[in-house]
Amino acid sequence: MSSIPPAELAEAVLAITPGIGPNQTAWPGLTTYRFTRPQASQWVEVQSLALCAIIHGRKRFVVGDDDYVCGPGDYTLLRRGMRFQTSILEASEDAPYLSFVLQLDPDVIDSVLVDMAEHRVRPLVAPRPGRPDRHVSPFDEELEGAVLRFLRSLDTVADRCVLAPMRLREVTYRLMQLEQLPRLLEAVAVERDADPVRRAMRYIEEHLAEPLTVADMARHVALSPSALTARFVEATGMGPYQYAKRMRLDRARALLVADELTVSQIAREVGYSSLSYFINEFKRQFAVTPGAYAKAQRHAVAMRVEEASRWVA
Repeated sequence: MSSIPPAELAEAVLAITPGIGPNQTAWPGLTTYRFTRPQASQWVEVQSLALCAIIHGRKRFVVGDDDYVCGPGDYTLLRRGMRFQTSILEASEDAPYLSFVLQLDPDVIDSVLVDMAEHRVRPLVAPRPGRPDRHVSPFDEELEGAVLRFLRSLDTVADRCVLAPMRLREVTYRLMQLEQLPRLLEAVAVERDADPVRRAMRYIEEHLAEPLTVADMARHVALSPSALTARFVEATGMGPYQYAKRMRLDRARALLVADELTVSQIAREVGYSSLSYFINEFKRQFAVTPGAYAKAQRHAVAMRVEEASRWVA
C-alpha cells in the first residue's frame, strides 16, 4: 500500500469538488469526485487516455481477471476502450472519498519523450523485485508534488493559460519515471492511430437509436469496411459492430440509472426493436436483467468516468 498523499493535495482536490459524484473543473480535461457514502459496483468504459488517482478513501477496481482495492496515493492509467467495474468501499461525511480523472495528451507525451531522449534521461525506475505487472501503482513524492502544483495553477484564468500547461507537462514527465510507463507508451501508440476510430465512435454515439452497419460507419470516415474494422480492433480490441452493441448497452445502463424511462422505452431509445432481445443482450453483458440493474443502482450516484475521459481538447 502506498503512503498517504500530503494533506495539501487532499485539500486542493476538495476545494474544486463541491458536489457529490463527478465535478467538472475549470480545466476541461479534469474531473474530480467526492462521495460521502459507499457506492455499489458500476461498469465503466474509458474514452481516452487518462490518469486516475485516489486521494482519500478506498475503492474496488476490477479489470479483466485482476481485482484491486485502491487506497490513498494509488493511481492507474485509463486507456481507450478499457472496461472495468468499480465501487466505492470507504466514504463518509467526515472522511469523504476523493479522486480525480485527468486526461493525458498524446502530443504532450511525445514531446516529453523527445526532450528526455535528447537529455538522455532514464525513463523508468527499476520494477520492484517480485512485483507483477499491475494496473494499480503508488504515487511517489515527485508525482504528488507535480499534481499539487498543477491543481494550484487552475485558480485564475492567467495561471490556467500560462502555468497549467507547463504543470501538466511536469505531471506527464513524472509519470514516465514510474512503473506504469510501458502501459503509457502502449496507450499513446493506440491514440496516434485512433483518429478515424474516434470519428466512427462519434458517429455511432449519434446514431444509436438507428440501424447501424459497418459499411455506414466506414463510409462516414472514408475507409473501407475492412480497414475500419482493422483500425477498430487495434484501438479497442473489438470490431465496430461489437463496439456499437456495447455502446448501446452502456447507454441503456445509464438511462436505467436515471430512472426516467421504462425498460421498453429504453430499448427503443438505444436501437432495439425487440424488448426480449434487448433484455437477453443486457443480461448477457451485465449478468442481470435491466429491471434488476435499475433496482440495484437506484440509490447510487453515477460516476460518469466515460464522460470524464471523453477527449475534449
